[in-house]
Amino acid sequence: MLPLSDLSVQSPHLRNSVSLDGPWHIIIDPYETGARNMFGEPNPFGYHLNRSPATHWSAEYDFANSPTLDVPGDWNTQRDDLLWYEGTLWYQRDVPVLPEGERHFLRFGGSNYETEVWLNGQHLGVHRGGFTPFDFEITDHIDQRNYLVVRVENQRRRERLPTLDSDWWNYGGLTREVLLVATPASFVRDWFLHLDTNGERIVGEIRLDGPVQDVELSIGAVKVTFTPDDDGRCVVDVPFAGALWSPDNPVLHDVQLVCGEDILRDRIGFRSLAQTGDQIRLNDAPIHLCGISLHEEALTEPRRAHSEADARALLQTVKDLGCNFARLAHYPHSDHMARVADELGILLWEEIPVYWAVDWENPGTYADAENQLQELILRDRNRASVALWSVANETPVGDARTAFLTRLINHGRALDPTRMFTAALFMRPSKETSDQGTIRVQTMDDPLAEVLDVMGCNQYLGWYYTKIEDMQDARWDSEVEKPLIMSEFGADAPLGRRGADTERWTEDYQMAVYRAQFAMQDRIPFLRGTSPWILKDFRTPKRPLPGIQDYFNRKGLVSERGERKAVWGVVAAHYANKQGTTR
Repeated sequence: MLPLSDLSVQSPHLRNSVSLDGPWHIIIDPYETGARNMFGEPNPFGYHLNRSPATHWSAEYDFANSPTLDVPGDWNTQRDDLLWYEGTLWYQRDVPVLPEGERHFLRFGGSNYETEVWLNGQHLGVHRGGFTPFDFEITDHIDQRNYLVVRVENQRRRERLPTLDSDWWNYGGLTREVLLVATPASFVRDWFLHLDTNGERIVGEIRLDGPVQDVELSIGAVKVTFTPDDDGRCVVDVPFAGALWSPDNPVLHDVQLVCGEDILRDRIGFRSLAQTGDQIRLNDAPIHLCGISLHEEALTEPRRAHSEADARALLQTVKDLGCNFARLAHYPHSDHMARVADELGILLWEEIPVYWAVDWENPGTYADAENQLQELILRDRNRASVALWSVANETPVGDARTAFLTRLINHGRALDPTRMFTAALFMRPSKETSDQGTIRVQTMDDPLAEVLDVMGCNQYLGWYYTKIEDMQDARWDSEVEKPLIMSEFGADAPLGRRGADTERWTEDYQMAVYRAQFAMQDRIPFLRGTSPWILKDFRTPKRPLPGIQDYFNRKGLVSERGERKAVWGVVAAHYANKQGTTR
């Protein structure tokens, strides 16, 4: 059982809270002047003290007269001079009068990458990882007039996750909501509710923080009172006969938790999900996942998405494409995504940024990965839409890597035994020659597949390697009886660039690749889903080709402004034929 200190206050939006969103004063600090003096020692007049020349003779900064940036929001796209900035930036704002409540928590939805926080000059703590929530209890640190200072640093480093090299934009800053959350002395800090293996009962646990008292759970008309043990834990086991959640019928049930003065109301779906042989089964029926991958960029502008409105725009576009599934790559997206997916009926693949050349033998790197996975699972494990936890993307096979990821999966399963674990792997290409000619064979033989429930595979046949015609007779083999999701495939094409269907970098060639891919995939007997790359064009420093890429990956079905390309119709028509079918 995890200690309470590892559990963020769950569902802060459902509680008595005050938003700290809006303009924050900022100081750009590439030399870490606010933290260190010239000898690398702590700066005795550091920015965390919120001084100014008017209040102290040695202060050479002044938040009150510094510019502002909006929170939530990345710093790169709010000012032209910060587009490429990677380094340290300090945020400051005053804290309003706190609402009534015996305990107070400062909650960050996400901040990239290392975040250090002070309230009234008192150090609250440090969080590492750019995409998962964290909070600090500030009950003993508040005063009549309060100020908050936050140092955010987003430099890429070998030991971090993501590591030095990644194929997306390293948006820095307080990219998600910041809240002040008030609770009574005793409150429900965490809960996890799900169907049992027979689909007839709801089981799980409730964790209480504070003096032990009874907790009342209501699910529809069912109402049960629990008395926690001495550790504040309630074991839940109640009957359930309600409708099950599915993409075709995303029914959500009213759930209420009452612990003294603490009252929480949520809407939760219940469904069963399992891997059986090479099938994926939802509510004990096989399902084919018709999906799309997406980065967390706003639909109609190239910036980090952060709001519920952003999430709805992205996922409604996924729904309009005819999808019942979306892969949220390559890091945890905001918690708005899973809540909106619950409502719209979209199954999700959620991922942590264990990506490419990770420092597999560094204990600190593993601790970072485990913490990011744990914070993601604890945040979203009550969301019916979440189907798969992904622990890695495109990682090279090796003993240290496989041991790292196996340990990570085992930790994840201990936190959530109800969902499937996956990773985006590579296939092994080979050729077979006979009297009839030469065919290409793609084999799924990564040793990690033995540990996973579902195999993912990223492949770009027809784009980065091989020609379109090489897919015509391609065969796919697997050494394990597991379902496969083709987690990436596609081709680049800027919106409006047309030509022959043999001309690369055109919308016509992009459509030709998709048609050949879909024809090949229809012949893979263990394929159970697809999430082609990608919903929309997105920023990346790795794509400089002038006049075509201009620092964007152009594999989107829509442009960076949300305009549909011709390939949209190819994918939509394919999914219209697939939806509701099984293999």
